Amino acid sequence: MDTIANTLSRTRLLALLVITSLLSGCGINNIPQYDEQVKAAWAQVENQYQRRADLIPNLVETVKGYAKQEQDTLTKVIEARAKATSIQIDASTINDPAKVQQFDQAQQQLSGALSRLMVVSERYPDLKSNQNFLALQSQLEGTENRIAVARRDFIAAVEKYNTEIRTFPGKLWQMTMYRDMQVRENFKATAANANEAPAVKFQ
Repeated sequence: MDTIANTLSRTRLLALLVITSLLSGCGINNIPQYDEQVKAAWAQVENQYQRRADLIPNLVETVKGYAKQEQDTLTKVIEARAKATSIQIDASTINDPAKVQQFDQAQQQLSGALSRLMVVSERYPDLKSNQNFLALQSQLEGTENRIAVARRDFIAAVEKYNTEIRTFPGKLWQMTMYRDMQVRENFKATAANANEAPAVKFQ
Protein backbone atom coordinates (compact mmCIF):
# COMPACT_ATOMS: atom_id res chain seq x y z
CA MET A 1 0.00 0.00 0.00
CA ASP A 2 2.85 2.31 0.95
CA THR A 3 4.58 1.48 -2.30
CA ILE A 4 1.49 2.43 -4.36
CA ALA A 5 1.07 5.68 -2.36
CA ASN A 6 4.75 6.52 -2.86
CA THR A 7 4.50 5.79 -6.57
CA LEU A 8 1.41 8.00 -6.90
CA SER A 9 3.10 10.75 -4.92
CA ARG A 10 6.18 10.58 -7.12
CA THR A 11 4.03 10.56 -10.26
CA ARG A 12 2.17 13.66 -9.11
CA LEU A 13 5.41 15.40 -8.23
CA LEU A 14 6.87 14.52 -11.62
CA ALA A 15 3.70 15.73 -13.39
CA LEU A 16 3.83 18.99 -11.40
CA LEU A 17 7.48 19.49 -12.37
CA VAL A 18 6.71 18.83 -16.03
CA ILE A 19 3.74 21.26 -16.00
CA THR A 20 5.80 23.92 -14.22
CA SER A 21 8.61 23.48 -16.71
CA LEU A 22 6.23 23.74 -19.65
CA LEU A 23 4.53 26.83 -18.26
CA SER A 24 7.79 28.62 -17.49
CA GLY A 25 9.00 27.84 -20.99
CA CYS A 26 5.89 29.28 -22.63
CA GLY A 27 6.26 32.80 -21.29
CA ILE A 28 4.00 32.76 -18.25
CA ASN A 29 6.66 34.59 -16.23
CA ASN A 30 7.62 37.12 -18.91
CA ILE A 31 5.06 39.78 -17.97
CA PRO A 32 6.05 40.09 -14.28
CA GLN A 33 9.74 39.91 -15.22
CA TYR A 34 9.40 42.67 -17.81
CA ASP A 35 7.29 44.69 -15.36
CA GLU A 36 10.13 44.52 -12.83
CA GLN A 37 12.59 45.60 -15.52
CA VAL A 38 10.42 48.64 -16.26
CA LYS A 39 10.33 49.56 -12.56
CA ALA A 40 14.11 49.15 -12.25
CA ALA A 41 14.69 51.27 -15.36
CA TRP A 42 12.38 53.98 -14.01
CA ALA A 43 14.25 53.97 -10.69
CA GLN A 44 17.44 54.65 -12.63
CA VAL A 45 15.78 57.56 -14.48
CA GLU A 46 14.73 59.08 -11.15
CA ASN A 47 18.17 58.43 -9.69
CA GLN A 48 19.91 60.37 -12.48
CA TYR A 49 17.46 63.28 -12.33
CA GLN A 50 18.01 63.43 -8.57
CA ARG A 51 21.76 63.45 -9.12
CA ARG A 52 21.35 66.47 -11.38
CA ALA A 53 19.09 68.20 -8.85
CA ASP A 54 21.71 67.64 -6.15
CA LEU A 55 24.38 69.39 -8.25
CA ILE A 56 22.30 72.51 -8.88
CA PRO A 57 22.55 74.27 -5.47
CA ASN A 58 26.37 74.23 -5.64
CA LEU A 59 26.29 75.38 -9.25
CA VAL A 60 23.94 78.26 -8.41
CA GLU A 61 26.08 79.33 -5.44
CA THR A 62 29.25 79.28 -7.55
CA VAL A 63 27.67 81.34 -10.33
CA LYS A 64 26.19 83.73 -7.77
CA GLY A 65 29.68 84.46 -6.45
CA TYR A 66 30.75 85.79 -9.84
CA ALA A 67 27.49 86.97 -11.39
CA LYS A 68 25.25 88.39 -8.67
CA GLN A 69 23.54 90.62 -11.22
CA GLU A 70 22.10 87.52 -12.92
CA GLN A 71 19.64 87.04 -10.08
CA ASP A 72 16.66 86.53 -12.39
CA THR A 73 18.33 83.62 -14.18
CA LEU A 74 19.49 82.09 -10.90
CA THR A 75 16.01 82.39 -9.41
CA LYS A 76 14.48 80.63 -12.43
CA VAL A 77 16.91 77.74 -12.03
CA ILE A 78 16.09 77.43 -8.32
CA GLU A 79 12.35 77.55 -9.01
CA ALA A 80 12.60 75.00 -11.83
CA ARG A 81 14.61 72.68 -9.56
CA ALA A 82 12.02 72.99 -6.78
CA LYS A 83 9.21 72.14 -9.20
CA ALA A 84 11.10 69.21 -10.73
CA THR A 85 11.96 67.67 -7.37
CA SER A 86 8.40 68.11 -6.06
CA ILE A 87 6.95 65.76 -8.69
CA GLN A 88 7.64 62.15 -7.78
CA ILE A 89 6.53 59.04 -9.62
CA ASP A 90 6.70 55.60 -8.06
CA ALA A 91 5.47 52.12 -9.02
CA SER A 92 1.89 53.08 -8.13
CA THR A 93 1.79 56.14 -10.43
CA ILE A 94 4.10 55.10 -13.26
CA ASN A 95 1.08 54.05 -15.36
CA ASP A 96 -0.58 57.46 -15.10
CA PRO A 97 0.07 59.25 -18.43
CA ALA A 98 -0.76 62.68 -16.98
CA LYS A 99 1.68 62.17 -14.10
CA VAL A 100 4.48 60.99 -16.40
CA GLN A 101 3.90 63.97 -18.70
CA GLN A 102 3.89 66.37 -15.73
CA PHE A 103 7.16 64.87 -14.46
CA ASP A 104 8.75 65.07 -17.91
CA GLN A 105 7.66 68.67 -18.49
CA ALA A 106 9.09 69.75 -15.13
CA GLN A 107 12.41 68.10 -15.99
CA GLN A 108 12.41 69.75 -19.43
CA GLN A 109 11.79 73.14 -17.81
CA LEU A 110 14.74 72.56 -15.50
CA SER A 111 16.89 71.61 -18.50
CA GLY A 112 15.87 74.86 -20.20
CA ALA A 113 16.66 76.93 -17.10
CA LEU A 114 20.07 75.27 -16.82
CA SER A 115 20.79 75.94 -20.49
CA ARG A 116 20.02 79.65 -19.98
CA LEU A 117 22.32 79.69 -16.95
CA MET A 118 25.10 78.23 -19.07
CA VAL A 119 24.64 80.96 -21.68
CA VAL A 120 24.88 83.61 -18.95
CA SER A 121 28.11 82.08 -17.64
CA GLU A 122 29.78 82.82 -20.97
CA ARG A 123 29.88 86.49 -19.98
CA TYR A 124 32.16 85.85 -16.99
CA PRO A 125 35.69 84.63 -17.83
CA ASP A 126 36.67 84.40 -14.16
CA LEU A 127 33.72 82.12 -13.49
CA LYS A 128 34.61 79.90 -16.44
CA SER A 129 38.11 79.38 -15.07
CA ASN A 130 36.99 78.67 -11.47
CA GLN A 131 38.00 75.12 -10.47
CA ASN A 132 34.79 74.44 -8.56
CA PHE A 133 32.78 75.63 -11.54
CA LEU A 134 34.80 73.43 -13.91
CA ALA A 135 34.24 70.40 -11.65
CA LEU A 136 30.51 71.08 -11.50
CA GLN A 137 30.44 71.54 -15.27
CA SER A 138 32.04 68.15 -15.76
CA GLN A 139 29.67 66.46 -13.32
CA LEU A 140 26.64 68.11 -14.90
CA GLU A 141 27.68 67.09 -18.41
CA GLY A 142 28.19 63.51 -17.20
CA THR A 143 24.81 63.53 -15.49
CA GLU A 144 23.02 64.77 -18.61
CA ASN A 145 24.57 61.85 -20.51
CA ARG A 146 23.47 59.42 -17.78
CA ILE A 147 19.94 60.85 -17.91
CA ALA A 148 19.85 60.26 -21.68
CA VAL A 149 21.02 56.65 -21.22
CA ALA A 150 18.56 56.00 -18.36
CA ARG A 151 15.67 57.40 -20.40
CA ARG A 152 16.68 55.27 -23.39
CA ASP A 153 16.82 52.14 -21.20
CA PHE A 154 13.41 52.94 -19.69
CA ILE A 155 11.89 53.44 -23.15
CA ALA A 156 13.32 50.07 -24.25
CA ALA A 157 12.02 48.32 -21.11
CA VAL A 158 8.51 49.76 -21.58
CA GLU A 159 8.53 48.82 -25.26
CA LYS A 160 9.49 45.24 -24.38
CA TYR A 161 6.80 45.00 -21.68
CA ASN A 162 4.07 46.56 -23.86
CA THR A 163 4.95 44.31 -26.79
CA GLU A 164 4.73 41.24 -24.54
CA ILE A 165 1.19 41.99 -23.34
CA ARG A 166 -0.03 42.92 -26.82
CA THR A 167 1.27 39.85 -28.66
CA PHE A 168 0.71 36.09 -28.37
CA PRO A 169 1.24 34.26 -26.04
CA GLY A 170 1.79 37.21 -23.67
CA LYS A 171 -1.64 38.66 -24.46
CA LEU A 172 -3.21 35.35 -23.44
CA TRP A 173 -1.38 35.35 -20.09
CA GLN A 174 -2.26 39.00 -19.54
CA MET A 175 -5.95 38.32 -20.17
CA THR A 176 -6.05 35.27 -17.89
CA MET A 177 -3.50 35.82 -15.13
CA TYR A 178 -2.26 39.42 -15.20
CA ARG A 179 -5.38 41.50 -15.90
CA ASP A 180 -4.22 44.24 -13.55
CA MET A 181 -1.04 44.74 -15.59
CA GLN A 182 -1.89 47.15 -18.38
CA VAL A 183 0.05 48.92 -21.14
CA ARG A 184 2.55 51.36 -19.63
CA GLU A 185 3.05 55.02 -20.50
CA ASN A 186 6.36 55.95 -22.10
CA PHE A 187 8.31 59.17 -22.57
CA LYS A 188 7.27 61.27 -25.52
CA ALA A 189 9.34 63.95 -27.20
CA THR A 190 8.16 67.29 -25.82
CA ALA A 191 10.27 69.58 -27.99
CA ALA A 192 12.57 69.56 -30.99
CA ASN A 193 15.68 67.51 -30.27
CA ALA A 194 14.15 66.33 -26.98
CA ASN A 195 15.96 63.04 -27.41
CA GLU A 196 19.29 64.83 -27.06
CA ALA A 197 20.91 65.86 -23.80
CA PRO A 198 20.79 69.64 -23.22
CA ALA A 199 23.98 71.50 -24.09
CA VAL A 200 25.74 72.41 -20.85
CA LYS A 201 29.22 73.15 -22.16
CA PHE A 202 30.78 76.41 -21.14
CA GLN A 203 33.64 76.81 -23.55
